[in-house]
This record gives sequence, structure tokens and C-alpha cells, in this order.
Amino acid sequence: MQEIWMLINEMSPYLLLGFGFAGLLHAFVPVALYRRYLGGNDFRSVLWAAMIGIPLPLCSCGVIPTAMSLRKEGASKGATTSFLIATPQTGVDSILATASLLGIPFAILRPVAALATALLGGQAVNIAVRGDTPENVCQRSEQSVEKLSFGQRCAEALRYGYIGMVQDIGRWLALGLVIAGLITIFVPDDFFMCFADTPIVSMLLMLAISIPMYVCATGSIPIAVALMLKGISPGAALVLLMAGPASNMASILVIRNVLGWKALWCYLLSITFGAVVFGLGVDYLLPRDWFTSHLVQSGICCHESPALFNILCSVVFGGLLMYALIKRFIPTQNDQSNIQTMGKRQFKVEGMMCNHCRANVEKTLRQIDGVTNAEVDLASGIATVEGSASDEEIIKAITETGYSATVK
Repeated sequence: MQEIWMLINEMSPYLLLGFGFAGLLHAFVPVALYRRYLGGNDFRSVLWAAMIGIPLPLCSCGVIPTAMSLRKEGASKGATTSFLIATPQTGVDSILATASLLGIPFAILRPVAALATALLGGQAVNIAVRGDTPENVCQRSEQSVEKLSFGQRCAEALRYGYIGMVQDIGRWLALGLVIAGLITIFVPDDFFMCFADTPIVSMLLMLAISIPMYVCATGSIPIAVALMLKGISPGAALVLLMAGPASNMASILVIRNVLGWKALWCYLLSITFGAVVFGLGVDYLLPRDWFTSHLVQSGICCHESPALFNILCSVVFGGLLMYALIKRFIPTQNDQSNIQTMGKRQFKVEGMMCNHCRANVEKTLRQIDGVTNAEVDLASGIATVEGSASDEEIIKAITETGYSATVK
């Protein structure tokens, strides 16, 4: 427990600051600005997709509906793939947390590696699917667009950053801290020493574990710290930090179904190749002290009492996490009789994992002709729809977004 407590105290100030930046990006950067530069099967669209995706604090789950929405609105397959690779690997929150636990070199290298792998994967997809034409896009209604004042945008930034984002990545961050503590306790200190002379073996082991596993960019940091303290090389730790957030079984299945086999292979090979190349570069071309001195310094002072500010940040973060997780997993109670008298219908939506999923389904429903209002509850998976649109139209729209739905 001491190791987990020290990790929380180290990370909490940076996490709170990162969640704040996440809310500002969400509330003040227009979505139309993102979409404008992602069309076209060229390197420019791939570059813009990577540059837009790198600072966005979307996990590898939340990025899926966002990317699919961009694709539906006309983004090329290459740009969509670039966005899928770059976005979950890093973000303002994970960069700050990386600097606090792993040091500045790791914090700089993560977005650089994310950019390189995203450009490689996106351009590979452009070449592989050359000649394909963009899919027809739906005409979006402007009725659902809200004109928020500056004060409302600030409130939305706080709500999104400190409630929505904590709901989405808080449990994975907590899981990462628990895994880090278990690694520290149960993994022998000399376990990874047998790989000291063959870093490539430990990198391949990290790839085999991390590609199908779901772990967010921030949650992967304490795991990497624990593994490095047990003797794994900095390059192998970087492989985990890159491949773990960039891919998981959910993203693999969605890419296969929406973008096709060619895009999927380019996606996986670019992540694998990029992670191994950057990992080998760290181990063989850069001074090891750059990536281990921060751990040594942390270890020297690990027995000192944490600063009061860090403790307060940890308490605030713990309170936000508990509140967000309670709201995340406790369904909203609905008055069934009121739903029937008001002409509302309910649909069970399968596949939603985070607030980005919920917002994507909600927005899609509100854009259906005949739908006057729609609300989606993430905890229960229930979509409540009001209007004259048929059940078939509603289910079809949800299915085309990447989820499944049935009448409740």
C-alpha cells in the first residue's frame, strides 16, 4: 500500500491540472475545426489528424466513437487511422503525469513516438487503400448545436474535465495503480535481470501483453514505473507505454469492421514496428541515465513525508474519483409511467464504455428526422427517445454508429 500511496501523491497534482486542460480543450475548441482538416487521402490529412489527436485526452476506448464519427463525416481512412493511433497514446494529462513519475525525457519521447507511429500507420493506410472513395456522409441538423456563453463553457469545462474524464479513465488509472503495487510486491527484484542482455525479448513480451490489453495512457505510467524498478529496460517500458494505450481488442474489432483488413494490418504493424524501433533507440542510442535518474531520485526520497499540497491534491482526486465512479455505475432512475404518458420509448444500447460513447449515441439520435429529444444513461445503457421516428430508424442509426440496440 505504501508504494501505491506514494504513486498517487506524485501523480495527483499533475492529474488534476491535466483534467483541467482536458476540459478547456473540450469546451473551447470547436469540433468543426478538427473535421475541416481530416478529409483527403494525402499526407496532410494524416499529419493534421495526428497533431489534433496527440493533445486530446481520449482513452483507447473513447477514441473509437470519436474516430468513427470523423470517418462518417468524411475523414479519410488514413486520417482516421492516424487519429486512432496518436490520440490514445498520449494527452495533456498523461504527459504531465509522465513527467512527474518518469522524468522529462520520457514525457518528451511519448508524443514524439505517438506522432511518428501515427504518420507511419496513416500514410500506410493511404497507400494500401489508394483509389478508395470516401463514404457518403449524413447531412447533420444544426438544431442540436448549443450556443454556450463563456460562463457556460467554463462550467462545461469543469464538468467534462473533473467528472466526465474521471469517469472515463479513473477506473483504469486505479487499476494501473493496483497492478503497479502488485508488481512491486510479487515480482522478484531479479526477474527481469535475465533480459538485461536481450532487451528485444522483453520488448516482444511487452507487445504480446499490451496489444490486446486495455490500458489508458495515464494508467500505464505506474505499471511502467514498477516494471523499471524491477529491472526492465527503459526501451521495453516505452514499448508498454506506446502499444498498451494505442490498441486493444475493442479497437481492433472496430477497425476491422469499419476500415477493413488492410487498415487493420497497417494499424497493428505500425504500432508494433514503431514501438520496437523507439524502444531499441532508447536502449542503444540514448544515455540510460536520462530515463533512470528520475526513478533513482524518487527512490531516494520515497521515505520522506509527502508535501501537504500533494496530500491535498490526492484527497481531492480521491473524492472526484469516488463521486465519478458512483455516477458512472449507478443508473439514473426513470419513471416508467411518465415515459409512457409522454410518448417516450426506451432502447437498450450495448457497447458503450465511456462518456464519449454516450455522447456519440445521444448526438446521433438527436439528428434523426422526427426525434425531438434523446437522452442516454451510460450506467444502465438505456437510451430514452422522444419523437415520431420509427423504432427501426432509431435502431439502424445506433447500429451504424458502431453499437447494437434493441427495444426495451
